[in-house]
Amino acid sequence: MDLSLLITGYAAQHSHRSWPRQRMLHECLRAAIRNGTLAAGTRLAASRALAEELGLARNTVLYAYEQLASEGFVTTDRRGTVVATIAAERKPSSPPRASARAGLSQRARGLRSLPGPAEMMGAFVPGVPALDHFPLTLWRRMLERALRSLTVAQLNYGDPAGEPQLREAIADHLRAARGVVCDAGQVFITDGTQSSLDLCMHALADAGDTIWIESPGYGGALAASRAAGLNVAGIEVDDDGIAPTSQDWLLRPPRLIYTTPSHQYPVGSVLSLRRRLALIEAARGAGALIIEDDYDSEFRHDGAPLSAMQGLAPDAPGVYLGTFSKTMFPSLRIGFVVVPPALEVAFALMRAQSHAAGRVAEQLALAEFLRSGQFALHVRRMRRLYRQRRDALVAALDRHLGSVATVHGGSAGMHLALRFRDGAMDDVAVSARALEHGIVVNALSRHDTHGASGWRGLMLGYAQVPAENMDELVKRLAAVVHLAAFEHGRAGGGVTKSRRAD
Repeated sequence: MDLSLLITGYAAQHSHRSWPRQRMLHECLRAAIRNGTLAAGTRLAASRALAEELGLARNTVLYAYEQLASEGFVTTDRRGTVVATIAAERKPSSPPRASARAGLSQRARGLRSLPGPAEMMGAFVPGVPALDHFPLTLWRRMLERALRSLTVAQLNYGDPAGEPQLREAIADHLRAARGVVCDAGQVFITDGTQSSLDLCMHALADAGDTIWIESPGYGGALAASRAAGLNVAGIEVDDDGIAPTSQDWLLRPPRLIYTTPSHQYPVGSVLSLRRRLALIEAARGAGALIIEDDYDSEFRHDGAPLSAMQGLAPDAPGVYLGTFSKTMFPSLRIGFVVVPPALEVAFALMRAQSHAAGRVAEQLALAEFLRSGQFALHVRRMRRLYRQRRDALVAALDRHLGSVATVHGGSAGMHLALRFRDGAMDDVAVSARALEHGIVVNALSRHDTHGASGWRGLMLGYAQVPAENMDELVKRLAAVVHLAAFEHGRAGGGVTKSRRAD
């Protein structure tokens, strides 16, 4: 290896750096050793000879060699300076395509990318409340009072089941507002709905047991079930909610039944009272437990609210899940599980062994928010606001998309479903094209639990969108949907009559 050529070339490439000569020489030699250009065992030129060849003072070369020796890149002996044996920094020219996913489980490799924080705001992202209407100043005051009230003991790990004040406040609220039959001992605080689902799947079933999940249904329940090793059976949803058949009960009896009866996720159906009672009785007869996810039940827009299934029958076989992410704000990360009295001790043991509780101040502040009546007041305000936004959205959808789609599930909650009249249209492609126009709409088919559910359309959240903006946004969405309908019809997928989105 001609060191003089190597060093001259390196100096030319890094002429923009104002390094002293001894450092430039040191950096050049170290880089050549690291990348393998100067292999282990290579004997470097004598310091005097290299200095003469490069036109440098000998002390400059000696400095570079000594620095390399102190860093372990070279060794010296009577015969001179030799490159030491180190791991070269050589990068493969074409790394294997699978290397980025090496070490991942099959479950992890199958996960889809999720939207980032910027994509979680605006039209028509589901599940996010009107954050600009939350009484943040009031909440700050309550949080500050909670922080000032903390004792030294409360700086330690908290009660794994949750702060007693919050559990009492939630139990009182649920009895009054949702007809849930419970006391504070049955309430367990979690980090949100997903945390509640993980807890239930592991506590209430064994690997290989069967769980029924609505189809289309909530992806978080599907993920929690698979993580717990459960056998997932998709149960079809219609306009009245989950609709198991006699064959379902006979051929694939469940251990668990996951349902969103107050506002089905994602199509928005409300489980009728007749079906609620029938499901409770059938589950009791089969020895199954119902997991009732009541995630946005506070927002009922049409008709009187239906009580929670948990309180409809004595000793109803199930657990009740709730969250404050929809009624307050998502980053609060506080949810809860209400379990039957017979399971209190077992759940308490599980939480004690697997959950290090914290965020005491937030829990105390939330307890005050509930006790003071401010939570109920905020919910009433948001119910009025969301009803106005729902009405504006439904009117705009009927005006611009009524010929190609029908609205489902607008009687409650913070989102509704737009179902394509042509069930063969590609809602995933429509969703992707809408995103290019700045509109976030989830494809209903993405929520199929097993196979094709027959629901093709879009899920639209309206809580964040001002009523005065609905018409223009729906116009933009309509342009995308009508184009997709036209292309689908032209491709032989069926004739779709559609009026132009003006």
